[in-house]
Amino acid sequence: MYDNEHMRLSRRTLLQATGLGALAGMVGGCDAVGGVFGRMFAVPPRETTYFTPNSKFYVVNYADSAVSVSREINIDQWKLTVKGDVKTPMSLGWRDILNRDSYDQVSTLMCIDTLPGGDSLGNATWRGISLKKLLQDAGADGETARDVVFRGIDGYDDSIPFPRAMQDDVMLAFLMNGEKLPKEHGYPLRAIVPGLYGIKNVKWIYEIEVYPGDYQGYWQRKGWTDDGTIKIFSRIDSPGHYQTLRGDRQTFRGIAFGGPNSIGKVELSFDAGRTWNDCMIEPPMSPYSWVLWSYTWQPPKPGKYQTVVRAIDTKGQLQIAELVRPQPAGASGYHTIISEVSEV
Repeated sequence: MYDNEHMRLSRRTLLQATGLGALAGMVGGCDAVGGVFGRMFAVPPRETTYFTPNSKFYVVNYADSAVSVSREINIDQWKLTVKGDVKTPMSLGWRDILNRDSYDQVSTLMCIDTLPGGDSLGNATWRGISLKKLLQDAGADGETARDVVFRGIDGYDDSIPFPRAMQDDVMLAFLMNGEKLPKEHGYPLRAIVPGLYGIKNVKWIYEIEVYPGDYQGYWQRKGWTDDGTIKIFSRIDSPGHYQTLRGDRQTFRGIAFGGPNSIGKVELSFDAGRTWNDCMIEPPMSPYSWVLWSYTWQPPKPGKYQTVVRAIDTKGQLQIAELVRPQPAGASGYHTIISEVSEV
């Protein structure tokens, strides 16, 4: 049922891709430069690793002053307040957070402005405390609560539905890849909500409010999605776009991410989507993380091949082929590169 997509891909991929990149620049996107989708010049391959080092993890803030504000935090004076529709409002210091039960979770974060083939996503092991248990200890009223609001010291705010907040995978993280949460990633405490775009994973949290209505956060007040569910994403990391390939066997590698669901299948096409080949997937360490995929290809002859990747999640949902700009609910479209085979 998916084979008809090659007509859309072959006619529109390279033409619309340039426009999509321009759209990212217009919205001030985190991936205005990161996407390689359809570029007409060579782009080197990317290293594909399961975990993203903290130093290479993407950073996006809604304001230029955000990181400088975070540097002013005095951890001895910092407090986390839990208020709103709760029976027992709470104020916890840093030691109070560390004394609570904590757990590790591997989760991928992704910016809502990420374009097809973009770089603004990363995978890490986070350690933190359960938001669900914290809200239970505060006596959150599940009958009247509708949203849970996070407020950051930088002035940013957003919310998630109360039922989502009460799921076991939502954490308030204080470690990232075994290290103290870096300042640029939300020290001392940030939200990790698997499957939702980065706009919902608020950094530098100092206040949590159980809210009886539909709370509109910073980006929702500007017309962006309040749902924030990540769309299925896949990317070709190597070889690079317009990289010259020599030899009768070539290995393609990349990542795929299903957002709220894990990835069940990754497919690669060398003819603009007319036919598809099943890739090998490395088992992920977590249902909340991206997967690494690879495929060994034997080029039939020298020439240029329009190489496309797509993914299907564990619920059988196919990645969206249609090119859609990031605003208001996240971009979609298949990542496409040109594979230039000089000899076989």
